[in-house]
Amino acid sequence: MNRVIVIPALGDNYIYLYKDELGNAPLGAPGRAFVVDPGESRPVLEALNKHVPTGMAKPSLNLKAVLVTHNHFDHTGGVDELKRKTGCVVIDPDSNDGNIIEVCGVKIQIISTPGHTRNSVCYYVQPLDDRPGILFTGDTLFIGGCGRLIGCDARIMWNSLEKIASLSDDTLVYPGHDYTLENYEFASQIAPNNLAIQNRLQQIRKRHQGRDGLATVPSTIAQEKATNIFLLANTPEIKAAINMPNATDVEVFAELRHRKDVFG
Repeated sequence: MNRVIVIPALGDNYIYLYKDELGNAPLGAPGRAFVVDPGESRPVLEALNKHVPTGMAKPSLNLKAVLVTHNHFDHTGGVDELKRKTGCVVIDPDSNDGNIIEVCGVKIQIISTPGHTRNSVCYYVQPLDDRPGILFTGDTLFIGGCGRLIGCDARIMWNSLEKIASLSDDTLVYPGHDYTLENYEFASQIAPNNLAIQNRLQQIRKRHQGRDGLATVPSTIAQEKATNIFLLANTPEIKAAINMPNATDVEVFAELRHRKDVFG
């Protein structure tokens, strides 16, 4: 079963709908779901009616919760209407770091990851049976990139990225936007001799040629540690590439973030 339904929205946003495994659901009951970062409500409501669990009698999923990674409008614009129409609860980014909540039959760890905003969080759905964990990163970590710094310095964001990188390599990564192609075009200019980055760029370009709106998600922690230029800020290769061989990891990260801010 594909647990995560990817809903493109607002041009380059991703909304995620997670369907319950239904292991303990009464026979004939509607399936349960939670949604992450609903920038608008309409596509979520449509998806709730479209994605019906096998064997369920009722024609929709029952939205139990909204999870918000940070308070920018393109991630919260649909929250009020969804709460009004479904009665779901809202889990906001001010929840405590490390808290573990249970929603729709899974345990979710709230990980504080300030940097893009002061109260940004990621939601880590813990591994279920033999399947990997799932990380919803909002605008902290993108595929091949990271969020802009708003109200925080580079050290704070770097610490958050290190926290994410410490998760299991097989963790699936679902970010809040599709900036993947631009991120790898930037990385390829920084590290033109890095074969992993160059191969990843070509892979992403091929996916975009037949683009269906879902070209690049999910990634994995292993993939990001190997090819995300920001997570490579602590490597001698990247330090040399930007002529900062003796700089600290944070200084290199800050320089990469500055260059990305003016890229293109």
